[in-house]
Amino acid sequence: MAKPVSPWLYNISKQLAAAELPVIYEYEYVGYFFRVHTLAETCWLVVTWTNKQQVAFRLAYSPEDLLAIEEPKEQDGKLTFLIGSGIGDYEVTCVLPKSETPVLRLTTTLMPATPMLFPYWPRDIVPIGLPQGEVKASQVGTRSGQLYFTIAGAKGGSVLYMQNLTALADYNQQTETSAGDTVGGEWPEIGFALPPTLKNKPLEAGASYILSDAFIALSDEVPADEPAMVRQYLDLLAAIYLQLPKPATEYKNWPEILDKGLFDLQDSPGCWAQVAGNHYFNAYVCDYQTPPEIMVQLAILLPLLDYVEWNDGELSVMKKIKAGLEAFYNKDLGTIMRWHPQALDKLNGEEEHKKPLVMDAWYLQHPLLNLSRLALKGDKIAKQLFLDSIGFAIKVAHHFKYEWPVFYKMDTLEVVKAETQPGKGGEKDVPGLYAHIMLQAWELTGEKRYLAEAEKAALKLKGLGFELFYQANNTSFSAGALLRLYKITKKEVYKELSYLCLANIFKNVRLWDCNYGYGVNFPSFFALFPLSDAPYTAAYEEEEVFCAFHDYLRHAEDEDILTSARLLMAEYIRYLVDRACYYYPPMLPKEMLEEKVKTGELDTDLYIAVEDLHDGWEKSGGVGQEVYGAGNAFGILPRHYMQVEGQPFMIYTDYPTYGFLPKKHRPAKFRLAGDGRLQARLLLVKTGDDKMPVLSVFVNNGKEALKGQKTKEGHLEYTVPGNAEVKVNW
Repeated sequence: MAKPVSPWLYNISKQLAAAELPVIYEYEYVGYFFRVHTLAETCWLVVTWTNKQQVAFRLAYSPEDLLAIEEPKEQDGKLTFLIGSGIGDYEVTCVLPKSETPVLRLTTTLMPATPMLFPYWPRDIVPIGLPQGEVKASQVGTRSGQLYFTIAGAKGGSVLYMQNLTALADYNQQTETSAGDTVGGEWPEIGFALPPTLKNKPLEAGASYILSDAFIALSDEVPADEPAMVRQYLDLLAAIYLQLPKPATEYKNWPEILDKGLFDLQDSPGCWAQVAGNHYFNAYVCDYQTPPEIMVQLAILLPLLDYVEWNDGELSVMKKIKAGLEAFYNKDLGTIMRWHPQALDKLNGEEEHKKPLVMDAWYLQHPLLNLSRLALKGDKIAKQLFLDSIGFAIKVAHHFKYEWPVFYKMDTLEVVKAETQPGKGGEKDVPGLYAHIMLQAWELTGEKRYLAEAEKAALKLKGLGFELFYQANNTSFSAGALLRLYKITKKEVYKELSYLCLANIFKNVRLWDCNYGYGVNFPSFFALFPLSDAPYTAAYEEEEVFCAFHDYLRHAEDEDILTSARLLMAEYIRYLVDRACYYYPPMLPKEMLEEKVKTGELDTDLYIAVEDLHDGWEKSGGVGQEVYGAGNAFGILPRHYMQVEGQPFMIYTDYPTYGFLPKKHRPAKFRLAGDGRLQARLLLVKTGDDKMPVLSVFVNNGKEALKGQKTKEGHLEYTVPGNAEVKVNW
């Protein structure tokens, strides 16, 4: 039985399939045919695959009308159509494919003839003949305006459609609409639809508005299995990313930002609580109603450790944190606990996880991971806590057969909440996080049983597709663990599963800049959402994903991994370094911050990150200022600034790097991660009052030094390609 469809889609598909349909323009590229047709009120670009499959993408639409199309103009691979209609004048540009992976760009601009409302707008993709197909991934909330679908059968193919929602800013600003949830649909009624406008917010007559800016990557492959699907998605996403307009970034003074954040973290009373003679960080500023959590203490301690190792220094605040860790150990259960046992009376049970013995599945795993990291650096107390708790973690894993619920009771392992949503399962990325912990235990002890545990857990991720992602940082830690498993065992399945984790991460980013409403006050391109359904991006998860990507790329330095994966991870890192400072309230106008917050208080002068940045029409900071997100600057500085002993400068890049030699070595040599088709920023950062030496920068063993530009602060700035060998001499 055929799947029911709307009469609009049925009739359009039938008309577009007519053999005698006039062709306005035709173009062929590597076996694909691109033809432009009109059907009275609509104009379409029809793509025909080598196997004769056809999909149409709408270029212009004017309901109950007859479009008047002028002869197209072609220049440098770009077609321009001027289209007259009753609702106004359209200009449509088509950038035809030239790259190895065919990518189209279709941009539609309208100049309305009269003030105009859009109460409804049909979706813009028509699979001609209404074949069997499947939507693999689509936009959720204000994530990327993406639609990844496949068409089954002998005439099959795949498409990744990406709406450049940045370009719609004028439409969204004028109509006070959001670009969220605009790309999607149920097969075969799919595509992008303009957000409906309100009665009192029309488009202005005579002004120009971009109504669509679509990038479309094509493949004649229908993935045969999950690994093929994941590889195709990442490759098509990277192909579009290379052509997607990307906002410029600016150098941010992270040493200064770190100093401000460190002062506020140590000295602000709202960050601290005291229990049984020890000091603990609150989860949120001025949140005195919640007991201290071990996850919070360790989530701050580890980035501080990164910083002091880089700086060869000491921080007394780290001793305070370590002094209170042993209190979280429960001898009766043989494990660390989430809540401080001497402050459990503060738990009022208003939320299902805020009960003494209730554990959120990942909240046991995450502290164990951080304890293992401390243990591997020689911390004896952390090693003891980790090894004393690992048996309980294995017991839980075996009880749930490596498939964790959301909440369970620590004493009985009774399930308190089985699924995130009905039919969606539990915390599906926890097996990967658990595998990471087991690998750490194996590295720490040499006991092969831990390696066996890691493999058993990792295989539970197979078949989860784009539903694997529960929480961003845990999924990214899983990706790194699986790559390590591949390197240890040489079993391809683990490398493929690491790609699956990465694909889930990149499905949950925002590849557009929200330049409307409050969104004009902060950059949001390539921001990452903490949960699969979260309505905001969050500082803590972004910082941990940033660190996890650095770690993944380090482990992958000499491995044969997907070029697309390297490209996307390096670019996420580059944009995070540009964006992350805007989580700090002093970087934002006060009018865009919530006055009342869910947890604790919001101090707009404090360099403690707000948890949440929202869509441009919504105020931010309503969840609270997350003290456990304080690792932001402490993660960035040691990974992006290279110190040179005895010289008044540091070397900064916004791309991750490999192989920087000890800071006294001259010349300084290192290699950038990423892809040579994209460019990174290199700065020689002036650090004192002394005069900078004469500096020379060389790339890829070139004989001629690059030309840099001097900034107003006295730094020297260069643009260098990704994946380049860099040498700095003085």
